[in-house]
Parts: sequence; structure tokens; C-alpha cells
Amino acid sequence: MTVLEIPGKDRSTTDEGEIRQFLNERGILFERWAASVQLSSDASPADVLDAYAHELKPYMEAHGYLTADVIRILPTMDGLDAVRAKFLDEHTHSEDEIRFFVEGKGAFWFNLARTPADEVFCLICEAGDFISVPAGFRHWFDMGASPKVTAIRVFSNKEGWVPQYTDSGISHQYNKPYEVSL
Repeated sequence: MTVLEIPGKDRSTTDEGEIRQFLNERGILFERWAASVQLSSDASPADVLDAYAHELKPYMEAHGYLTADVIRILPTMDGLDAVRAKFLDEHTHSEDEIRFFVEGKGAFWFNLARTPADEVFCLICEAGDFISVPAGFRHWFDMGASPKVTAIRVFSNKEGWVPQYTDSGISHQYNKPYEVSL
């Protein structure tokens, strides 16, 4: 279940309409796409992209995105701790960060503090969640200590997706032992 959490206001919701409105008001695109294709555990990235081409191609063409790939993160992955640590620090990108969750769960954290009233919030994404984080938005991602995540990533230019760390330290105030229940 997709969950929006706002720790500073002790608020959370699973209502898709509320989540979409909250994120869209802040410039973050959130949609639900059907993640109904059952993929085998050895499905190739090409298999994953083909399975969701009916949603992906029209979106990419309409918005000028040029390429897509698949990231699969499993608890047995070599170097998992280093991969996870890379995403846990607040960062930005010079292009939009677009993800379609095919399987598993993970938590996108956002720090949009433009005024003292703005809050840090978290979106726990699951299979079927499509999110587009605008370029320059401060965020971090927690895949959980025992992740099982498969997501399609969409790019205009892969170099634009390289993280630019803010070194603010704020993500460490919110990073807690986060277990994604599978």
C-alpha cells in the first residue's frame, strides 16, 4: 500500500487521491499504473521494459524522454550496503528522476523546505507507483535493509541523473531503521 507520511505533523495517509493532490501541489507527479505483469525472477531488463511498453512509450514520447532502463535490487546483491548508502544521503539531480515501481517497495523522502512552514515528507512507493521528481528537488531514497525492488527508470540524459549531494545532513535526522515489508 502506498503511504504518504509527514513526520513533523504526525500525519499519514493511504488515500490515493490525497497523496496525488499533496504531491502534485508540490510539483511532484504521482500516478498509479497497472503493474499487473507477472515477471519471472530471472526476467531480463528487456523483458521488464517490453512488459510495460504500453504505458512507458506514450509517456516518454509525450514528454521527450529518450531512454529507459531497469534497476533490480535484491538482498543478495553484491555491494548492497554501498548501494543503499549512496541513496540515503540527501541529493538532487540536474534532470527529473522518474521511477515506475514494478515490484517491491521503497521510501522516497523529500525536503522541500523553502519556508519554515514546509515539511519533510516521505512517500512509501509500491508496485504500480509512478513518480516523477523534478530536477533540483532535494530528496533521498530508502530501499530498506532487505530490499526487493524492481523499477523502470526514465531519462533524457543518464548523466543528468548523477546525484549531487547537498551535505545538509538532514536525511540523517529522518533515516531510521526502515524495513520494507514484502
